[in-house]
Amino acid sequence: MNNNAFHKIEQGVFYALVAAIGLIALIGMGASYYMEEHGHVVTGMNNQIVWGMPHVFAVFLIVAASGVLNVASIGSVFGKTVYKARAPLSGLLALAMLAGGLTVLMLDLGRPDRLIVAMTHYNFKSVFALNVFFYTGFFAVVAVYLWTMMDRKMNGYSKYAGFAAFIWRLALTTATGSIFGLLVARQAYASALLAPMFVIMSFSFGLAVFTIVQSTMYKWNGLVLDEAVRRRMKNLLAIFVAAVLYFTVVYHLTNLYYAKQIAFERFILLDGGIYTALFWVGQILLGTIAPLALLFHPNAAKRGRIVFAASSLIIIGGMCQLYVLIIGGQAFPLSIFPGMVESSSFFDGEIHSYSPSLPEFLLGLGGVAIAGLITTIAVRVLHFMPSDDFHHVDRRTIAD
Repeated sequence: MNNNAFHKIEQGVFYALVAAIGLIALIGMGASYYMEEHGHVVTGMNNQIVWGMPHVFAVFLIVAASGVLNVASIGSVFGKTVYKARAPLSGLLALAMLAGGLTVLMLDLGRPDRLIVAMTHYNFKSVFALNVFFYTGFFAVVAVYLWTMMDRKMNGYSKYAGFAAFIWRLALTTATGSIFGLLVARQAYASALLAPMFVIMSFSFGLAVFTIVQSTMYKWNGLVLDEAVRRRMKNLLAIFVAAVLYFTVVYHLTNLYYAKQIAFERFILLDGGIYTALFWVGQILLGTIAPLALLFHPNAAKRGRIVFAASSLIIIGGMCQLYVLIIGGQAFPLSIFPGMVESSSFFDGEIHSYSPSLPEFLLGLGGVAIAGLITTIAVRVLHFMPSDDFHHVDRRTIAD
């Protein structure tokens, strides 16, 4: 097959991929319109659980957007050459995922047009208002960072821009975790541990996403990732997963120390039904133990499929963790009068029910598709592939 014919096939696959991802994004926008027209009655959300499945997708994308930039930070701030070669792709993914997450968040508010109010009227005592600055600032800082990396005339400023992006992304993730950590109206929230927990969660989720995207891009371009690079990245990913487990254990042990939190911990760990199942099976077994076992497998550095599978499980576990935290935290009633039984027409003292609807899932997937669409087109148009000196191989001979 000559090069022109091969290029036509590649171009055809690219357009087919863009069309498929674009279709998912349009379906997500259609789901948002459906909920806008019919109201939140068509969702599983209610007056007790006001943050549903779209928020799980949105928060995951926002947290992972911050974490995926960690790859660039390790290269620019800490001078690691292996990671520096991956910095442009890292910055692109950070912008794409934040755009997808904020799109879901905005469309799930019920009145997207009121975003103008949030942009022109500020309450500096509200962590929600502060996040508006962190999100918009993140776009600006990372855009400048990409400019310094991709324009040779600006390369001298790359380290300074990278340091600014590193500090900003830590502040952004801390602020996102503080949305829950400073909220006293739920038993699961109001914990100082949530801010640093979100930071380390971003490291884990972001690197897992980066690993999957990088692996896909290398296969797409007929490249083989060097074994030493894969070993470094899979070891770092294992450290981040173990750190998330550490913070999870400390968070629940801290809650168990306080008598007022024991009922909530029993709900999540033993009697919570779907939340208990997602915690133990989704977050702990599939999202933590299984990935660690795969990442520490003797052949993990040699076989990309093992690391790819571990990264996929980390993402699934991350979604389960956020579902338990965000929705499970709302499902358990606030103990207004500890030791007393509460009841009212507002469902005080009752476990709240929630079943996510199809439009909610579609809206969340639409946000993921927007991030994928931005990444796919940008990688095609500009040079975002890691610039390591790898050799081209025939697709049929790639073993991992």
